[in-house]
Amino acid sequence: MSRIVLAFRSFFDVLFSGTLSDGVLDRLRLTRRAAGASKPSGAAKAAPAAAPAPAVRVSDGALQLLAILQRDARLVDFLMEDITAYADDQVGAAVRELHDQCRDSLRRAVVLEPVIDGVEGTFAKAPSTDASVVKFIGNVPAKPPSGGTLRHKGWKAVKIDLPALGGKDAAVIAPAELEIE
Repeated sequence: MSRIVLAFRSFFDVLFSGTLSDGVLDRLRLTRRAAGASKPSGAAKAAPAAAPAPAVRVSDGALQLLAILQRDARLVDFLMEDITAYADDQVGAAVRELHDQCRDSLRRAVVLEPVIDGVEGTFAKAPSTDASVVKFIGNVPAKPPSGGTLRHKGWKAVKIDLPALGGKDAAVIAPAELEIE
């Protein structure tokens, strides 16, 4: 097994099950510690363990994407600003540039595809009855139908390419900026 494959298998084993599979343990020449086994005593310890890596939270990816949109397009600044004092044409001009910058950033971080690749307003067959995949709207019978008029194609992520956090606090969307004169 190549080192890259081993690294990926180890990562996904820990991510989804919290433990390494027997195959990965064999390849790494490790043994599984019994559930009640104690840690080695002071004399048997090799070197002190490095500081544990910061725990990854479920929200980190969402916060990281928001930070990318802030960095590249100042999206959070725009959304947090009170725009009631601006004329509609000023807001429209700002939104056009913001839209282009956000779309480019999103495309770099996430590859999106429609859930149903069809023409809106025409009949489309439902790929699934799962509510997370297809949302039936209108006069829906008790048993979901095989299809209906496509009102929104939906979006699904087929590839996510977020850079490593590198020990950064994901909760900090954008650092404060202080100018030194």
